[in-house]
Amino acid sequence: MKDKYYFTSESVTCGHPDKMCDQISDAILDACLKQDPNSRVACETATKTGMIVLLGEITTNAKIDYQKIVRDTIKEIGYIDSSCGFDYKTCSVLVAIQEQSNDIKMGVDISDKIVGAGDQGIMFGYAVNETESFMPLSIDLANKLAFMIEKLRKENVLNYLKPDGKTQVTVEYENGLIKRIDTVVISVQHRDDVSLSKIRKDMIEFVVKKVIPNTLLDENTKYYINPTGRFVIGGPQADAGLTGRKIIVDTYGGHGACGGGAFSGKDATKVDRSGAYIARHIAKNIVASRIADRCLVQLSYAIGIAEPVSVFVDCYGTNKVDILKIKDKILEEYDLTPLGIINYLKLRNPIFRKTACYGHFGRENENFAWENLDKVFLFAKLIEKK
Repeated sequence: MKDKYYFTSESVTCGHPDKMCDQISDAILDACLKQDPNSRVACETATKTGMIVLLGEITTNAKIDYQKIVRDTIKEIGYIDSSCGFDYKTCSVLVAIQEQSNDIKMGVDISDKIVGAGDQGIMFGYAVNETESFMPLSIDLANKLAFMIEKLRKENVLNYLKPDGKTQVTVEYENGLIKRIDTVVISVQHRDDVSLSKIRKDMIEFVVKKVIPNTLLDENTKYYINPTGRFVIGGPQADAGLTGRKIIVDTYGGHGACGGGAFSGKDATKVDRSGAYIARHIAKNIVASRIADRCLVQLSYAIGIAEPVSVFVDCYGTNKVDILKIKDKILEEYDLTPLGIINYLKLRNPIFRKTACYGHFGRENENFAWENLDKVFLFAKLIEKK
């Protein structure tokens, strides 16, 4: 009997209200890091009709024009007038930012050479060999569909598109292997004067068939394009947005596991972010070395403590090397303290606004250091020693 199952992942466009907030929070982080690489930033953003609220704790020597950063980011996203439901020029921007608590600061700033974890928590990294990016296929395709929709909108190829949108992909597996794409769901915000039939035709022709390999589509693949029939009202006018509310989109689409904290708006002393990045680097290099087909890495930290409390590795039975040897190699090759991760992945650079859309992982063209395959040969040697 064949073991058949389906797995679904979703993504969103950069104009989705939650993603607006992620981008604003990371734009503020980048602005702080450009002037002061040692900035401590924990910036949350919330939005609703005509309003942006900044919340959080920031300790920095940088001089930040919050109003300008917020409005510039919203403009770049595409909310340029009220016809989109939000206008970067006229929205109100409320700022409720204070400095980092001294109780937290004393646990992070242990010494010049030791940085304690900025919080307790669990972080996961995951990789699988079913795509070239070592990402699960469902989230890889969902992110690429969202990116293609944005590309067509920003290049004015489909001039009726507005910034808000969602994608979703269901993959059919048989005996653990990808068989086909079962379902594609796309919802795009649009002008009122365009027909559903045109939107459906364009999304299939210019998005789905340009992104998803034809070998994975068949006559039974189901397409749900704007399934409610209308998506004119979108963005913060239709739905409130909040930083960190799309952590499954940001990570592995529900595959592997998801940690306890979001990424955006946090500097790298917050192990929610840096720990997840290094865990992905470890998992990806393990799978790329071919000592396992899938790999999940969990790290856990305690606030004010530099070394991780625990390191866990699971290869789901696909490992060709004893799992304890893999863990020992991780501990031998990686400095998993916050400062060690920051230095290795160069996380004091202002690179984070780019991470806030289309996922933090699997995007090799962005030159994110956590996607580098610079430890593959070290893990591959474990097979030689077997």
